[in-house]
Amino acid sequence: MIDLEQQLNQPLIMPKTVADVMSREPILARPEMPLNEAIKILANRRISGLPVVDENDLLVGVISETDLMWRETGVTPPAYIMVLDSVIYLENPSRYERDLHKALGQTVGEAMSKEPITIGPDKSVQEAAKLMHDRSIHRLPVVDSAGKVIGILTRGDIIRSMAAES
Repeated sequence: MIDLEQQLNQPLIMPKTVADVMSREPILARPEMPLNEAIKILANRRISGLPVVDENDLLVGVISETDLMWRETGVTPPAYIMVLDSVIYLENPSRYERDLHKALGQTVGEAMSKEPITIGPDKSVQEAAKLMHDRSIHRLPVVDSAGKVIGILTRGDIIRSMAAES
């Protein structure tokens, strides 16, 4: 049985926050950046995505490997049937138009995912990991209260943090 004196001498273990494990000063992209430039950054730096910020450094999207795969895979038009010279789509044609625009995009802004999921620096790593798992995302831009990107948290950051604890 541990007595009170031993308990008081034990170090207090605080849960890690996003700020503790995030990568600081992430590479950022701008919407007007040519897509080929973003592709080169991802390939050369061996990273899978970039936060996209506007002229005020506010987060407006994320460009990821998934977004870029559209260029290689192409886009399949929605299924339709013809009835008396009228086209009846069996799927939503606006999704096809959005996907086609993304596939043909020449700038980061045209290909990026808009309204990215973010997290604050004061949230726990456990909260971040759950959010990433539940939403099937690989990275979370870390934003301050003004919406400016102050870091990025990746699955790799979380795994490295776990390894350091063991």
